[in-house]
Amino acid sequence: MELARSAHTDTFCRDNLPPQQLWPQFRFDLPDVQYPERLNCAVELLDRVIEQHSADRPCLRSPDGTIWTYGDLFARANQVANTLVIDHDLQPGNRVMLRGPNNLWLAATWFGVLKAGGVVVPTMPLLRPKELSTMGEIGQFTLAVCDARFVDDLAASGIPDLRIIEYGGDSPDDLTRTSARHAETFDNVDTSADDVSMLAFTSGTTGRPKATMHFHRDVLANADTFSKHVLRPTMDDVFTGTPPIAFTFGLGGLIVFPLRVGASTLLVEKATPDQLADLVAEHGVTICFTAPTAYRAMIASGNVDKLRTLRRAVSAGEHLPVATWQAFKDATGVELIDGIGSTEMLHIFISSADEEIRPGATGRPVPGYRAKVIDVDGGDAPDGEPGRLAVQGPTGCRYLADERQTVYVQDGWNITGDTFIRDRDGYFWYQARSDDMIVSSGYNISGPEVEEAIATHPDVLECAVVGAPDEARGRVVKAYIVLKGGLDSVPTEEARAAKVTQIQDHVKGAIAPYKYPRQIEFLPALPRTSTGKVQRFRLRRSAAAESAPGTPDTPLRGA
Repeated sequence: MELARSAHTDTFCRDNLPPQQLWPQFRFDLPDVQYPERLNCAVELLDRVIEQHSADRPCLRSPDGTIWTYGDLFARANQVANTLVIDHDLQPGNRVMLRGPNNLWLAATWFGVLKAGGVVVPTMPLLRPKELSTMGEIGQFTLAVCDARFVDDLAASGIPDLRIIEYGGDSPDDLTRTSARHAETFDNVDTSADDVSMLAFTSGTTGRPKATMHFHRDVLANADTFSKHVLRPTMDDVFTGTPPIAFTFGLGGLIVFPLRVGASTLLVEKATPDQLADLVAEHGVTICFTAPTAYRAMIASGNVDKLRTLRRAVSAGEHLPVATWQAFKDATGVELIDGIGSTEMLHIFISSADEEIRPGATGRPVPGYRAKVIDVDGGDAPDGEPGRLAVQGPTGCRYLADERQTVYVQDGWNITGDTFIRDRDGYFWYQARSDDMIVSSGYNISGPEVEEAIATHPDVLECAVVGAPDEARGRVVKAYIVLKGGLDSVPTEEARAAKVTQIQDHVKGAIAPYKYPRQIEFLPALPRTSTGKVQRFRLRRSAAAESAPGTPDTPLRGA
């Protein structure tokens, strides 16, 4: 396909798109995803909504009671855009890292960067210097906008020539102060629908993250498919949820979907399930996005009455058990909307709602998408037989200069790395991940990345990481470790428990804390093949057996 003329003077992103023969087949047969050649997704989500409705409508809400109208967000986003262009010489196509928890100024910056023609690189605030450094190496950015509370690790990342703009702090150079000196209007950059708007990073299974490249039209496509046809929000809805905006699940559910219809969203920096239930009740939330773990916890803690304003609840990030779906419906009357998406596809592409729901099934392809199950040879698997999930639609995988493009895209289909069964009615039933990715409480965790962090502990000789079944989180990270001093170096239960804590703390300091191994077992040696490869299937089998009902807990596990 011929790409429309780019507005980017910095051509890095377009120069590093994979060759088009390696792209998946994109489908635009749904009228909702047929966009004009010139398109800026931030303008469509903000400026156009104001034109269609009103600048006075509530837009962004904060737990402290602060409310920004669409007009407020418009003014601040334009001031941010002016600041980036005038004070920091932002050029169309420059990549800008965003680092911070979900809050009003993070959202304003997201819009400001895009209005100015920049490319947003959203990152989680928990990432450590090494992780940030790798992203800088891949994304080649020299400008970052960072919450003042999370500057230290970014400053320590060693990204060459990086300029950090802080917000939310006390400095006179803070973005919240410097942007106030600029105009509340901005001449939006006339980007192409085919210009890259965002680099979204995914951990992958090798430990080195991949940058997925999403066009301006891609950002709107998920709102005009899943949100419009399955979620079906209205302008009177109030959204909230726990996924970070740095996750495409959170970006869609907390920014793109509500603003696409003129609704409002409550941005929460961090919330336990109990706190989330309190916020739902306090702010009259009607649509919630979070993982099954949180829904289970809200029911278990007796917070059902606080959820009575909900009319929609979306579950994604991990498999939704039938028992959780039924318990939530029995307690609240709300039928959880399950769904599967990916960073490569940007958001949910298989789901069902209302009378279309079959508990236990992920659902059917969202309008605008096609899906099938393929066998080991790439042929269509018979209904009822497990195989790899393959998807096509208006969004799809484009890795930034990464040879793994040929792994995710095969024969024009996005191969998601998930094993599914399709029944004869066209419903898709999740079976497992097809690779070594561990999905825990909605977070994708790369086993090799955790192994690398563990291996830097001075007492560790070697290790292997797998996912262990867990009732609360779906799966947790379990590490099998061989110590340099052998098992004799931890001769007692107390010594083993102390070593577990030491290693866990070490990992939390090396990579994002949510990735740390919640279970650790020390072994005299790792099981290997005759060629020396670690037999992870044996470790997975052991982890599953030890997690089975009736199996006593081992004192070697971390809490």
